[in-house]
Amino acid sequence: MRTAPSRTTDGAAGTGGDGTDGTGTNHAGRARRARAAAVVALLAAGATLLGAGSPQGAGLPAAGGGPRQAAPQAAPAADPNCDTSRSVPPSTVDGPAVKAIKDNKTLVIGVDQNSYRWGARNPATGEIEGFDIDLAKAIGTALLGDPNKVTFKAVPTAERIKFIQDGKVDMIVRTMTITCERMDQVAFSKPYFKTANRLLVPKARGVKTFDEALNGRTACAARSSSAEDELTKNPHGSKLVTVENQLDCLVLMQLGKVDATMTDDGLAAGQAAQDTTVTLLDEQVRPGVMGVAMKLGNTDLVARVNQVLADYQASGAWRDSYDKWLKPTMHDDAERFRP
Repeated sequence: MRTAPSRTTDGAAGTGGDGTDGTGTNHAGRARRARAAAVVALLAAGATLLGAGSPQGAGLPAAGGGPRQAAPQAAPAADPNCDTSRSVPPSTVDGPAVKAIKDNKTLVIGVDQNSYRWGARNPATGEIEGFDIDLAKAIGTALLGDPNKVTFKAVPTAERIKFIQDGKVDMIVRTMTITCERMDQVAFSKPYFKTANRLLVPKARGVKTFDEALNGRTACAARSSSAEDELTKNPHGSKLVTVENQLDCLVLMQLGKVDATMTDDGLAAGQAAQDTTVTLLDEQVRPGVMGVAMKLGNTDLVARVNQVLADYQASGAWRDSYDKWLKPTMHDDAERFRP
């Protein structure tokens, strides 16, 4: 059945930009011009960058006003009692958080709009679509009876937790890995996807391992992402540059500003499909799971989302969405990624 488009709003101040380092001119050599052409093609395909511009890091600016490099941080001790699959039992009971959403007659969900096949704007229709978007619509249907009562708010990677804590969204469905640290800041649903971090590099480099790809090189990751945390703890001899959104890393790599990009394997596979001049290394680190994030204390909403996830799996909708969006880039490995 054809449905009307869901509403979409931009969630970040200062949206737009091209993801470059701010110079935008005089890239020497044919290789640089080819990369720049690839960037134009990517943006023309509808991959709008949120909060783009000069990449930001936690450390001091690099010499010459270029991308900022993240300062080294001490790795926190692992919590042996942390279970990232832990959540409240599923329920269909309407508690205060669910009732508030029903009273508002809309469900505001933070999503991505530039992650190919997960949450990306279709240039032909202007609508955001993908694997995460299908799940978000299923949650909206369960809570409000109509997926068109969902308002999608585009949220940068680094702002996901803040948007929840500040009440700007009711939940985040945006390839968000569940971590012990994040579980102290937001409430998570049961996992809906297994993931791991992988490296994306230019094919022309001919590297096969993390050490080959990173030693003496510059790596890129989205701020406040699991990839940033991994590269901070295990840099493999690389310098780290951080950006607002993971797609900005691909743009910087196309421009020759960084040598490698680390992100979740699903997102990395999508980027490799977008740009055939880059390749995904087989090596994986930091296996984890993705979940829907909500405000701490909204236990009834978490329980309701967990019921949606259980029904989504049992009905075959999860597999249908995987086959539609992810199978073309991640192949027939659905059971490998099913939690």
